[in-house]
Amino acid sequence: MAEALLRHRLTALGVDARVASAGLLRPGQPASEHGVEILRARGLDMSAHRSRAMTRELLSSTDLVLAMAREHVREAVVLDPALWPRTFTLKELVRRGEAAGPRRPEEPLDAWLRRVGEGRRVAELTGSSPLDDVEDPYGGPRSAYERLLVELDDLLDRLVAVAFAGALTPR
Repeated sequence: MAEALLRHRLTALGVDARVASAGLLRPGQPASEHGVEILRARGLDMSAHRSRAMTRELLSSTDLVLAMAREHVREAVVLDPALWPRTFTLKELVRRGEAAGPRRPEEPLDAWLRRVGEGRRVAELTGSSPLDDVEDPYGGPRSAYERLLVELDDLLDRLVAVAFAGALTPR
């Protein structure tokens, strides 16, 4: 869901970005029926979505790795330690981005990520925490997906505001 929602927001802003998801599920699994239905009501089609495994090759070409949970950050960094400066949970990046201030016009994303990540330590992401983890509703009732949609809408709006909206060059 986050992939489709973020792609939609960035496209609407005119941000040239490739948004893709990968995780720890077995590859090739379809999106949950509840997730597909909820996004369809928003005009977003993710019926063709299939899960992809997080691999070093996939992650190495990214400018930013957003994870839904600390365990995903840890897995990404284990696959490639060089990913650490550009790998965050969504909640962590929003929180740190709002504290550090929005990306300035003409500030490259990697420079903003360095600024946002200043003082960050790997040890901060041990275990799990509601401070950093978005609860995965997979296999749960539709109401869990509806709660997730509300949470993702808030987090992604805030992310776009701090990381992308101010850095756009007026056309």
